[in-house]
Amino acid sequence: MKVYQTSEIKNIALVGGAKSGKTTLAEAIAFEGGVITRRGSVDEKNSVSDYRDIEIDRKNSVVSSLMYAEHSGKKINLIDVPGFADFQGEMVAALNAVETAVVVINSQIGIEVGSELAFKHTQKLGIPIMFMMNQLDTEKANFDEQIKEMKEFFGEKITIIQYPINAGVGFDSFIDLITQKMYKYPKGGGKVEILDIPDSEKDKAAQLTTTLIENAASGADDLMEKYFSEETLTIEEVRRGIKLGLASRSVFPVLCCSAKENMGVGRMLEFIANNVPSPNESISRKTLTSGDNVSYDSAKPTTLFVFKTANEQHLGELAFMKIMQGEVIEGMDVINSKSQSKERLSQIFANSGKNRVKLDKAFAGDIISTIKLKDAKTSATLTSLKNTSDIVNPIEFPSTIYTTAVKAKESTDDEKVSSLINDYCMHDRSLQVEFSRELKQTIIRGMGELHINTLKWYFDNQYKIAIEFFAPKIPYRETITKPAEASYRHKKQSGGAGQFGEVYLYIEPYYEGMPNQTKYPVRGSETIDLAWGGKLVYNNCIVGGAIDARFMPAILKGIMEKMEEGPLTGSYARDIVVNVFDGKMHPVDSNELAFKLAGRNAFKEAFKNAGAKILEPIYDMEVEVPSEMMGGVMTDLQSRRAIVMGMDSQDRNQVIKAQVPLAEMYRYSTSLSSLTSGRGTYSMRYKEYQQVPTDVQTQLLKAYEEENKDAE
Repeated sequence: MKVYQTSEIKNIALVGGAKSGKTTLAEAIAFEGGVITRRGSVDEKNSVSDYRDIEIDRKNSVVSSLMYAEHSGKKINLIDVPGFADFQGEMVAALNAVETAVVVINSQIGIEVGSELAFKHTQKLGIPIMFMMNQLDTEKANFDEQIKEMKEFFGEKITIIQYPINAGVGFDSFIDLITQKMYKYPKGGGKVEILDIPDSEKDKAAQLTTTLIENAASGADDLMEKYFSEETLTIEEVRRGIKLGLASRSVFPVLCCSAKENMGVGRMLEFIANNVPSPNESISRKTLTSGDNVSYDSAKPTTLFVFKTANEQHLGELAFMKIMQGEVIEGMDVINSKSQSKERLSQIFANSGKNRVKLDKAFAGDIISTIKLKDAKTSATLTSLKNTSDIVNPIEFPSTIYTTAVKAKESTDDEKVSSLINDYCMHDRSLQVEFSRELKQTIIRGMGELHINTLKWYFDNQYKIAIEFFAPKIPYRETITKPAEASYRHKKQSGGAGQFGEVYLYIEPYYEGMPNQTKYPVRGSETIDLAWGGKLVYNNCIVGGAIDARFMPAILKGIMEKMEEGPLTGSYARDIVVNVFDGKMHPVDSNELAFKLAGRNAFKEAFKNAGAKILEPIYDMEVEVPSEMMGGVMTDLQSRRAIVMGMDSQDRNQVIKAQVPLAEMYRYSTSLSSLTSGRGTYSMRYKEYQQVPTDVQTQLLKAYEEENKDAE
């Protein structure tokens, strides 16, 4: 393969809805770009990008695929991104490696969830976007209606570059407003015939061309001045305006195609080669922790950014990298800027799905892959510079919204399951796993139920280990609402030395700024910030040496043990003041163990008499939904004990702000998707702990009692 200079490289991501035809378009691009000689398809299970077993089985993309095409003397790197919202982590990673996003629109359906998400993420990253109106050969294709909807969603920046003459069954022609020509294809695709615009289309083409020129003029001040004075631009000026407007996100070009019939794909590649910014022309660039922008200068020291890793069957670890500056030569050594460990790029590749073309050299701006790096994971920076801590700012993956617990069906598989999940999460950074010591469960957090079930597919079909998902326990807390006293005598005599310790406690609810109680004067105090939140205040109120000072830490230890396993449900206790005001010792039998047990049991008894309450975690949440779907979403939230705090508008959507108990949110993403046809999104942030309602506390106490009965 030719070695491409930075200015000859174009990096794009194919994004959009799950049914928009991105993979089919990627296949047509690979064919038009000379990478393959025969087009495969998703239905025939032989497409270049959907090559993994899970994708062949499900007939949809699950993981992003890196591909390339060569056209008009340019190398076009493209990343085919999954369309389901659950896999938006793949989208974010891909967008961190490209200069332009191509949003593929299904002309039968229009704007989908994937289209909206793509727009939001590109907006956040400042990445240019263009639209490809696909499936114009289908029965319900409606170009004009979809353009209208796109302008409602994305504004007047939507700029028609091409429009179909005969959308629907039999589609074979479109008008290109830049070249001012009609492109006509033989049935089933093939070599295009470029003709003059027919008389029947000249008025419409002229009208749309005027709008195109207006939008192109906004790309540069000099073009705007000329347009105001002459009310027109030359074709070359229109092209320059479109290119500048695309780079600055002031123009969103719309092109036409039938990817399945390979109509319009060649012209699309020509448009990309001429108008999409090369890495060194991009306005929005990745930044370094030093604050500098990535330069994409091939003359500078080499800097590589790992935006994705994968474990490929029969190959092992594969790292996908963007060359941020400098050049890469096969066999060169680089340094991991974070760990300062050395890595060797033994081989470098240009990827086309599962196929790889070996490269000797690549320049800044190119996207390549390599194998068997030791510890360079996603977001790692590799450089030829020694002793530098300057790294490319890491990818900000979207916050997880779906939480579940997981375990192996056979306990003997627990360790292996844990290892496999951890390894899987190293490659999918929008999936997180942790073992909760408090809940004694392995917790997985992801982007939705489909995302989590993808992991289960691998266990069922590849790892051959049975696992199960279930609702995670809720991290409740226990506290008290009124003061109470209790005492406990621990006495044990068995042959030799005995055990004796007696403790009297007075406990009370803690609140910030509270004064010391006066019933038993405090002679010494210790405030403990609990690891699980809240406080424990431990007051020594002993007079007359009733308990020796050396036993006070043992009493505290016993109390802390019970704080870690609350008397009501075994949950952590918090926000309590403990006053040790009396007790008894034995000159021979008293020891630390005796007082630890006495303190533990005295605290347990006092706790039960102090108006004990269970607290539950409350989250602030924001739910963004289309206005017409507000009613069903509000009703569902109220059924989850949510308190609506207010509403706001966001573009065409409404944002519901509410406070909701975590206990009511299991599988909420699935419910919201069902209520809004996938259009609703939400986020949650921990706020505070609040007392559970009385009926809920009764249920929790009963459930804990039953659980312990079974355990016994």
